[in-house]
Amino acid sequence: MAEKTHYPHRVDPQWVDFTMRASIAALTNAVLSVAGRDAQIKGFGTDTLNKENFSWVLLRMAVEFDRRPEQYTDFTITTWVSDYGRMMSTRNFTVQDSEGREFGRVVTQWCMIDLTSRRPIDLTTPTIAENYGKYLVECPSPTEAPKRLGAIEPQTKVTRNVVYSDIDFNRHVNTLRYLEMMLDRLPIESFVEDRPLRLDVNFQHECRYGQELEIGHEHREDCDLFEIVSNGTAAVRARLEWR
Repeated sequence: MAEKTHYPHRVDPQWVDFTMRASIAALTNAVLSVAGRDAQIKGFGTDTLNKENFSWVLLRMAVEFDRRPEQYTDFTITTWVSDYGRMMSTRNFTVQDSEGREFGRVVTQWCMIDLTSRRPIDLTTPTIAENYGKYLVECPSPTEAPKRLGAIEPQTKVTRNVVYSDIDFNRHVNTLRYLEMMLDRLPIESFVEDRPLRLDVNFQHECRYGQELEIGHEHREDCDLFEIVSNGTAAVRARLEWR
C-alpha cells in the first residue's frame, strides 16, 4: 500500500489579491496542480493517458480553508488517493503551514474519459486497476465529500463567451477560470476579512471554446450560490459558505 506524498510551495506575488493573501482561486489551483503532478510522477498522469487517447476530468470538489496565507509564506500540500470505483476516483489533500499546522482540506472526485467519445472509462479494467490500484492509501478523506448541488434562483446574471485563455489541455474551460468567473460575482468587501470557508463545486457539463456562458449568483444569509449555464444547461454549480 502506498503512502501520502508531500509537495512544498510558496505563495508567489501573482497568487495574492489586494489583501496580500493568496486568493481562493490561486490556492485551489495550487492544490489541483499537485493532483496532476502527483499522477504524472506515479505514471498515470495526462502525459501517459493521452497516449491512449484518455484523460482525467474533475467531477466534484470540496475545498475548506481556515485562512489564506500571506505573500511569500511557505506551505506544504499533502495528497493521496483513498479509493476508486468503476467510474470515479477520490483524491484527497491537506494543506499545512511551515510549522506543520493544517489550515486546508480538499476532497476531489475524478473520472477518466475517452477524448474522442468524451465518455467515462471503467477504472476497474484490469490494465488500469493494476497500475492505479497500487497507489491507494489506507486513509479516509480529511473532510466531508463534495455536496451534490441543485439549481439556484439567481439574483444577478452576466454573460461572457469562452475564449482562448479559458481553455485547458482537455480543450474545455479550466477549473481556475470557472472559479474566477463565479467569485467575481461577489462584492470586493467579501474578501477583506480572512474568514474560514468551505466551497463545494459540481462540474456537470464541459464548456468549449466560443460558447456563451451565463453566470448566475444567489446570495443567502449563510452562503453564496453560483450556476454557470451553457446552451440552457447547467454546466457548473457551486456553494460558498463563510464560516
